[in-house]
Amino acid sequence: MPARRGATFLRRELGKELRRLREKEDLTLQMAAQGLGFSETKLSRVETGHNALPRVRDLEDLLDRYGVTDVDDRESLLRLHRDSLSNDWWTPYRNVMPSGMPMYVGLESDARSIRAWRPGVVFGLLQTEEYARAQFTTAKPVEETTTEFVEDHIQLRVERKKVILREDSPLELRVILDEAAVRRRVGGSEVMRRQYGEIIELNKLDNVTVQILPDALATYRFDHNFNVLDFGGVVAPVVQVDVPGTTTLTDGAREVRKYSRRFDAMREGALAPAETAGFLTALARDLE
Repeated sequence: MPARRGATFLRRELGKELRRLREKEDLTLQMAAQGLGFSETKLSRVETGHNALPRVRDLEDLLDRYGVTDVDDRESLLRLHRDSLSNDWWTPYRNVMPSGMPMYVGLESDARSIRAWRPGVVFGLLQTEEYARAQFTTAKPVEETTTEFVEDHIQLRVERKKVILREDSPLELRVILDEAAVRRRVGGSEVMRRQYGEIIELNKLDNVTVQILPDALATYRFDHNFNVLDFGGVVAPVVQVDVPGTTTLTDGAREVRKYSRRFDAMREGALAPAETAGFLTALARDLE
């Protein structure tokens, strides 16, 4: 039995099909939305999966406009629409996530694979709870966040990490960490030792590969965090890039290719996965 997809993924799947149907009829967004009671901007966000169509009638009107008359085709899309209106597991944490993050977390749960680059801190899905708490607690007085905000963020991080540990179709994760990301002290020495140990253990999993890009290597490096999510061809791959205060998402083929090239260039320059444990063990000794 196929795994149940989350609402975010289903909205994106529905949006992809609606865009295909619109383009098949050679209609612009403005032409498709005209007279249906919602704007072309809203339709655009529906096609990208950012928004749902709250009313069944809205979808039925769109299908009429696109000439979808087959009963089975209509029922399949209506069922997809109904399922896409359910709440995602991360809904209780929405208020602690920056702009764009809810969409990313929803898609992360249903990705087949993720390629990630982190130049400054350990990638979130690799973090221990102690490391995450130290990171958020240090920022708390500066960012003027509450203890509840910090604890919700940590719990969200713990829940997200389950995608690489689940027994049924675990996420295939490939991470490149700049040396600066693992040298940067977050919490005390014991926090860092346990974090190094966690990365070493996760790197032993069949579905996880972690590589380090040493400072001494004169090779290509990109300045910002980014992730490339792949969904096995069901919907287009997505690139997520962190910028201060928000996170951006795009499924543009050109952007996906560009960030894939960046990842591959850094992967080729990084130490082999088998060298990760030795590198981190040496860093742990330096903490003494």
